Amino acid sequence: EVQLQASGGGLVQAGGSLRLSCATSGFTFDDYAIGWFRQAPGKEREGVSCISSLDDSTYYADSVKRRFTISRDNAKNTVYLQMNSLKPEDTAVYYCVAGLRIILSMIRVPSSYDYWGQGTEVTVSS
Repeated sequence: EVQLQASGGGLVQAGGSLRLSCATSGFTFDDYAIGWFRQAPGKEREGVSCISSLDDSTYYADSVKRRFTISRDNAKNTVYLQMNSLKPEDTAVYYCVAGLRIILSMIRVPSSYDYWGQGTEVTVSS
Protein backbone atom coordinates (compact mmCIF):
# COMPACT_ATOMS: atom_id res chain seq x y z
CA GLU A 1 0.00 0.00 0.00
CA VAL A 2 1.39 3.39 -1.00
CA GLN A 3 1.47 5.96 1.76
CA LEU A 4 2.61 9.57 1.87
CA GLN A 5 2.25 10.90 5.39
CA ALA A 6 2.65 14.66 5.62
CA SER A 7 3.25 16.30 8.97
CA GLY A 8 4.63 19.45 10.52
CA GLY A 9 1.89 21.91 9.73
CA GLY A 10 0.48 24.26 12.31
CA LEU A 11 -0.18 27.84 13.27
CA VAL A 12 2.69 30.30 13.05
CA GLN A 13 3.06 34.06 13.01
CA ALA A 14 4.17 35.89 9.91
CA GLY A 15 7.95 35.77 9.63
CA GLY A 16 8.13 32.44 11.39
CA SER A 17 9.24 29.03 10.16
CA LEU A 18 7.88 25.52 9.84
CA ARG A 19 9.34 22.30 8.52
CA LEU A 20 7.04 19.91 6.78
CA SER A 21 7.92 16.24 6.49
CA CYS A 22 6.59 13.63 4.10
CA ALA A 23 7.25 10.06 5.16
CA THR A 24 6.60 7.60 2.37
CA SER A 25 6.25 3.86 1.92
CA GLY A 26 4.94 1.33 -0.57
CA PHE A 27 6.93 2.42 -3.62
CA THR A 28 10.56 2.75 -4.68
CA PHE A 29 11.29 6.15 -3.22
CA ASP A 30 14.61 6.59 -5.03
CA ASP A 31 12.88 6.39 -8.42
CA TYR A 32 10.32 9.12 -7.77
CA ALA A 33 10.39 12.87 -7.88
CA ILE A 34 8.75 14.18 -4.72
CA GLY A 35 7.00 17.49 -4.45
CA TRP A 36 4.62 19.67 -2.54
CA PHE A 37 1.41 21.26 -3.67
CA ARG A 38 -0.77 23.59 -1.66
CA GLN A 39 -4.35 24.68 -1.81
CA ALA A 40 -5.76 27.72 -0.07
CA PRO A 41 -9.49 28.13 0.52
CA GLY A 42 -11.21 29.17 -2.68
CA LYS A 43 -8.07 28.84 -4.76
CA GLU A 44 -6.68 26.32 -7.20
CA ARG A 45 -4.06 23.82 -6.21
CA GLU A 46 -0.57 25.27 -6.68
CA GLY A 47 2.71 23.45 -7.24
CA VAL A 48 5.12 24.75 -4.60
CA SER A 49 8.29 22.73 -4.94
CA CYS A 50 9.70 19.50 -6.32
CA ILE A 51 12.95 17.56 -6.02
CA SER A 52 14.23 15.22 -8.68
CA SER A 53 14.99 11.55 -8.16
CA LEU A 54 17.96 11.68 -10.55
CA ASP A 55 20.21 14.47 -9.35
CA ASP A 56 18.32 16.20 -6.52
CA SER A 57 17.67 19.18 -8.75
CA THR A 58 14.90 21.35 -7.38
CA TYR A 59 12.03 23.50 -8.51
CA TYR A 60 10.33 26.30 -6.61
CA ALA A 61 7.33 28.41 -7.43
CA ASP A 62 8.25 32.08 -7.74
CA SER A 63 6.11 32.84 -4.69
CA VAL A 64 8.32 30.74 -2.40
CA LYS A 65 11.80 31.09 -3.93
CA ARG A 66 14.52 31.99 -1.43
CA ARG A 67 12.13 31.24 1.45
CA PHE A 68 11.41 27.52 1.07
CA THR A 69 13.92 24.68 0.75
CA ILE A 70 13.09 21.13 -0.28
CA SER A 71 15.33 18.19 0.52
CA ARG A 72 15.10 14.42 0.50
CA ASP A 73 16.58 11.66 2.63
CA ASN A 74 16.60 8.52 0.54
CA ALA A 75 17.69 6.42 3.52
CA LYS A 76 14.51 7.41 5.37
CA ASN A 77 12.20 7.65 2.34
CA THR A 78 11.32 11.12 3.53
CA VAL A 79 11.15 14.57 1.98
CA TYR A 80 11.28 17.82 3.89
CA LEU A 81 10.08 21.33 3.11
CA GLN A 82 11.74 23.99 5.22
CA MET A 83 9.58 27.09 5.13
CA ASN A 84 11.07 30.35 6.38
CA SER A 85 9.84 33.92 6.41
CA LEU A 86 6.28 32.70 6.22
CA LYS A 87 3.59 35.05 5.00
CA PRO A 88 -0.18 35.00 5.50
CA GLU A 89 -0.53 34.12 1.81
CA ASP A 90 1.31 30.86 2.51
CA THR A 91 -1.74 29.70 4.47
CA ALA A 92 -3.01 26.53 2.82
CA VAL A 93 -3.24 22.77 3.07
CA TYR A 94 0.06 21.35 1.87
CA TYR A 95 0.10 18.03 0.03
CA CYS A 96 3.04 15.75 -0.55
CA VAL A 97 3.15 14.13 -4.01
CA ALA A 98 5.25 11.57 -5.82
CA GLY A 99 5.73 11.16 -9.55
CA LEU A 100 7.72 8.66 -11.57
CA ARG A 101 8.11 10.59 -14.81
CA ILE A 102 8.12 14.30 -14.09
CA ILE A 103 9.43 16.63 -16.73
CA LEU A 104 10.16 20.27 -16.09
CA SER A 105 7.23 21.55 -18.13
CA MET A 106 4.81 19.39 -16.14
CA ILE A 107 6.08 20.01 -12.60
CA ARG A 108 3.17 22.29 -11.74
CA VAL A 109 0.50 20.03 -13.20
CA PRO A 110 -1.24 18.00 -10.49
CA SER A 111 -2.12 15.14 -12.83
CA SER A 112 1.59 14.56 -13.51
CA TYR A 113 1.95 12.90 -10.12
CA ASP A 114 1.11 9.29 -9.34
CA TYR A 115 0.58 9.49 -5.58
CA TRP A 116 -0.81 12.08 -3.18
CA GLY A 117 -0.71 12.33 0.59
CA GLN A 118 -3.51 13.51 2.82
CA GLY A 119 -2.25 17.04 3.44
CA THR A 120 -1.14 19.05 6.43
CA GLU A 121 -2.58 22.45 7.26
CA VAL A 122 -0.42 25.54 7.55
CA THR A 123 -1.86 28.76 8.95
CA VAL A 124 0.18 31.94 9.03
CA SER A 125 -1.25 34.76 11.09
CA SER A 126 -0.49 38.40 10.39
